[in-house]
Amino acid sequence: MAATEEELGERRGHVLAGLLHHRLGVVGGGLLIVVVLAAVLAPWIAPYPPDEVHFETPFQLPRTIGFPLGTDDLGRDILSRILHGTRASLQVGVLAVALAIVVGAPLGLLAGYWRQLDALVSRLTDLLLAFPFLIVAVGLAAINGAGLANAAIALGLAQVPTMIRVVRAETLRLKGHEFVLAAAAMDASGVRILATHVLPNALSSIIVQATVIMPVAVIGEALLSFLGLGIQPPSPSLGIMLSDAQQYIVRAPYAAFFPGLAIVVICLAFNLFGDALRDVLSPGSRR
Repeated sequence: MAATEEELGERRGHVLAGLLHHRLGVVGGGLLIVVVLAAVLAPWIAPYPPDEVHFETPFQLPRTIGFPLGTDDLGRDILSRILHGTRASLQVGVLAVALAIVVGAPLGLLAGYWRQLDALVSRLTDLLLAFPFLIVAVGLAAINGAGLANAAIALGLAQVPTMIRVVRAETLRLKGHEFVLAAAAMDASGVRILATHVLPNALSSIIVQATVIMPVAVIGEALLSFLGLGIQPPSPSLGIMLSDAQQYIVRAPYAAFFPGLAIVVICLAFNLFGDALRDVLSPGSRR
């Protein structure tokens, strides 16, 4: 057991060292830390509550005293709304990733290890692919009303097929390794082999796929909120800010520019960090 812990510690050290020597990984990790801290600390670092209205100061330009990024048509502070909107976007992203992993990873393991279940899981995957997340979001909104939870469910279900395929491919690859064959020869059950041998070795691929799902979920949440199917006013959302700003885009283009820039930064952070993580965890893909 001690040897195993030493090996795990050594592996974590190699991953950390690899990330620190990956230039894009350092940039992505730095951006990711800033984004996460901004979202977590939003209630304390935002200058104003996100829905606080200042009717006497609408359309204030950026760098105005008291309003670093300006105000919208109702005089609401854009910086405060972006911070809280980032918080909401990450919440949706985390919930979508969790749903994709909880549903997709077990199905991928079953499909990859037991051939008799592969066809059934493949048909389920095709069925999920037949319903775009917008259709699912509309259906959920019609049943329960639009909101953060429904957006997360729709986006998470849309990513389940991809997670199934990634985990299935990893299971098929690991299934032929000697340590799995040795465990099977010792009469270990299939569930035990998957839990103790296959899943731990497939975690790297699952983590990398999670970093791919996050930016997709952030953009998806912004799209659903823009269309009125996601987070609802007066709750802050980057998509809602873009939707409101289109009405006065000529008069106050900054009201759309800064929320759009926030979405770009969030997605860039996850993409850069995810690419670096993939390069470090997958020796075959290293430059």
